[in-house]
Amino acid sequence: MHIHILGICGTFMGGIAVLARAAGHRVTGCDAGVYPPMSLQLQAQGIDLIEGYDAAQIALAPDLWVIGNVVSRGNALMEEILNRGLPYVSGPQWIGEHVLRERWVLAVAGTHGKTTTSAMLAWLLEDAGLAPGFLIGGVPRNFDVSARLPGADSPFFVIEADEYDTAFFDKRSKFVHYRPRTAVLNNLEYDHADIFPDLAAIETQFHHFVRTVPALGKIIANGREVALERVLSRGCWSPVEHFGVSAGWHLRRDADQDAAMVCLGSRCFGALHWSLQGEHNELNALAAIAAARHAGVAPEQSIAALERFESVRRRMELRGTVNNIAVYDDFAHHPTAIATTIAGLRRAAGKARILAVLEPRSNTMKLGVMKAALPGSLAGADQVFAYGTDSMGWNLAEALAPLGDKAACFADLSVLVQAVRAAARSGDQILVMSNGGFGGVHQKLLDALA
Repeated sequence: MHIHILGICGTFMGGIAVLARAAGHRVTGCDAGVYPPMSLQLQAQGIDLIEGYDAAQIALAPDLWVIGNVVSRGNALMEEILNRGLPYVSGPQWIGEHVLRERWVLAVAGTHGKTTTSAMLAWLLEDAGLAPGFLIGGVPRNFDVSARLPGADSPFFVIEADEYDTAFFDKRSKFVHYRPRTAVLNNLEYDHADIFPDLAAIETQFHHFVRTVPALGKIIANGREVALERVLSRGCWSPVEHFGVSAGWHLRRDADQDAAMVCLGSRCFGALHWSLQGEHNELNALAAIAAARHAGVAPEQSIAALERFESVRRRMELRGTVNNIAVYDDFAHHPTAIATTIAGLRRAAGKARILAVLEPRSNTMKLGVMKAALPGSLAGADQVFAYGTDSMGWNLAEALAPLGDKAACFADLSVLVQAVRAAARSGDQILVMSNGGFGGVHQKLLDALA
């Protein structure tokens, strides 16, 4: 089958392209501003890419058009597809019907930590010899690819289960198409203000997700999250295991031990020795251990495997060290994620100064919905350098005013880089946070510091 993917350079749609190609389909695609790194990865797979959405692409005459959620009405190619009555489907529906059907799907949902937890879970299954397939919204360093099909005899597939809407013609969350046997509910906060009016609307989508888990399946839920308890109280037809609470999966720290014990209730399985920072990653690990156990992996084996887990690119990724100044890259773009990322680095860095460099780039941030929470989320940093332009629609400097002199705002990236260079001194930890490319600021900082 020949499929043509609209919006192919996004992480999710690019992953679908890789999976379709590996399954033997002919795959082509288009996007606005075909861009690396996904464009280079796809071209290396022999997937032809076209710049833009010109209606002339209709001449490719694929068997099926797969539509990403970046495409809206008015798109020239989409309008031609509709006018001609050609077959089209969303990306989530395609993967649900052509890759996930009849597989043991392990889906990881939540406002934060989906990518890291999915990567952990895929690695735990891989280390146990289960050869899972996966589609993850980042590149796990243990695999160096964001998507692959399962091994020939493996039923397992790990997928990052996003609550964002499916397509312009399907406003349900993507994850309702995945039908997992193992569902992880990491956490739940308000996000995606461009499509959800409030937290209650997101909770409804999570309720729909819970409805798709079979009675023979299992839900692994964060026991600290009131919003998730509300979701489960609306109806749950599957066994539930909690993590993050003493009655469920938790870490126990004894004064005479140098590492925390992984426990389920009163039963402990072993000590967790690893390099990842922050309580949020500990919760991610507990969720992954519990989900892997449902798939047949002993917790003791998972604990040992986590010692070799290498995290995900752009999740507290050390981009370089110059003159004893470290520059990290992190995907944090929600106030809670920003706060936990800074707290994790603080725990590792001790008294070293943390210089936070932030681009509030997500759709929710651009709408200003979270601006009041930004100062509190950045309070753990010693200095804050924020980048924003007038196109944001709200004043970044005013929002960060509660931080006083330790925060500075910039509309020119080169000026920001020079300000960081002037402020930085030996031993500092520079933490760059954005869910976009941020104009290549990481390398610009390293070059300036050199």
